[in-house]
Amino acid sequence: MKSELNTDQVTFFDENGFLILEGFLDAEELERWRRVTEEAVAQRLGSDSLNNQKDPDAFYSQVFTQCLRLADIHDEMRELVYDKSIGKMAATLAGVDGMRVWHDQALFKPPLGNATAWHLDNPYWSFSSKQSLSFWIALDDATPENGCMWYIPGSHKEAAYENVGIGQNQADLFNVYPQWREVDTVCGSCSAGSMVWHNGLTAHGAGANMTRHPRRAMTCAFMPDGATFNGQRNILPEEYVQTLEKGDVLNNDEQNPLVWHNSWEATP
Repeated sequence: MKSELNTDQVTFFDENGFLILEGFLDAEELERWRRVTEEAVAQRLGSDSLNNQKDPDAFYSQVFTQCLRLADIHDEMRELVYDKSIGKMAATLAGVDGMRVWHDQALFKPPLGNATAWHLDNPYWSFSSKQSLSFWIALDDATPENGCMWYIPGSHKEAAYENVGIGQNQADLFNVYPQWREVDTVCGSCSAGSMVWHNGLTAHGAGANMTRHPRRAMTCAFMPDGATFNGQRNILPEEYVQTLEKGDVLNNDEQNPLVWHNSWEATP
């Protein structure tokens, strides 16, 4: 993995709210990520929870096949997404000392799949933070033809926590933030093995997959260490939510493991 970040890359992320790192994985690493992700997705789809395929013909099911918390059920996936070097990248880009995993998820846009409406990520989650972010690893070439990501540069600086769902109207988010209609969007096309980072408040979406092949990606969202509960359950287990009050620190190491802290720098 090419996990070292330079000053220009960090500055670009700060200014634009996203960063594309071509060639993050070498060919052997890419094949491992593909294999592990496919195995874990098959396991998750065999269960009744944490996937969106209960009605595979529904609009959202055809936006992408979404399978969450794969690290819980696949040891190799846990090894991949909880890698300290990736955790360090997340902390460096966010400008924080420590970083916890919020959740991982595979997102496979199916052949001829629906577009992904413009949206923000962090407002869905159980914490509110301008330092939240996600990685998105392309397991296939991501192109305008098969539904690559698009971004509104700098939107993370203006975004509040108002959001819309990923529905059939592609531009609903612009009714909430009409000023973004005047900003040129940026295409996030990238080759397989690339890593894309985006801030949890960066507006993003994707076009339809107009090809007969899937567009596969493995992603993981990160929460700054010390973030607090905002009252939304999201994917937290109900029994855990019952123990929380607004403002409580989300520091359960089983639910949200700490994957990097700057104090570890000197630790062998």
